[in-house]
Amino acid sequence: MVQLPFHVHGGVIRPPVLVGGAGVIYAYVRVSTSQQTLANQRYELLNYADQHGFRIDVWSAETISGAKSYRDRALGALLHRLSIGDTLLVAELSRLGRSLMEVMSILHDLMERQVKVISVTEGLELGDTINAKVRAFAFSLAAEVERNLIAARTREALARKKQAGQRLGRPKGSLSKKTKLTGRDDEIRLLLEKQVAVAAVARIMGVHRRTMANYIRSRRLVES
Repeated sequence: MVQLPFHVHGGVIRPPVLVGGAGVIYAYVRVSTSQQTLANQRYELLNYADQHGFRIDVWSAETISGAKSYRDRALGALLHRLSIGDTLLVAELSRLGRSLMEVMSILHDLMERQVKVISVTEGLELGDTINAKVRAFAFSLAAEVERNLIAARTREALARKKQAGQRLGRPKGSLSKKTKLTGRDDEIRLLLEKQVAVAAVARIMGVHRRTMANYIRSRRLVES
């Protein structure tokens, strides 16, 4: 048995653990702002571990936006320390990063290094096996295709409305403060009319779901 020293800047760390034949099980939790709580994610992971009969050896937690590259977060140091046979447990894959490409890059790297990744919410268990790699690829492809199709349909619908002479843009008297979403009200309305979830709309627009929810509410983009 060898002792593994472990330290993650900005993370919550347990004392060094002993590593034997079995790998170390790491849990990573993250929220974007200090107003959010890590408690729900911790509960999910502890409950999952209890149901599956294993103990989480090391906890790493941080409060930072997922828009920042994982290399500039505590997650980067954690990923660097993972080795063959280890397991990374997360509440959901979005905790790893906001960008689909970044998340899939992380997953690919970990599978290449024979590190298992378990995402509780999605029910995914990815490791260095053919089935796991096929599953990860299918998940990535489906998400990207869905995103592109929704964006394409939205652009086509806007083009048809414009061609029909319908006025586009913010309604008269709406808020004038410019944001990343300014000028995209019609796209957002169409997505919401198609019953696309707010979280999915946020991913399409490249913003956090809380930002999108606040924008929808402040611009009154849905009927009350």
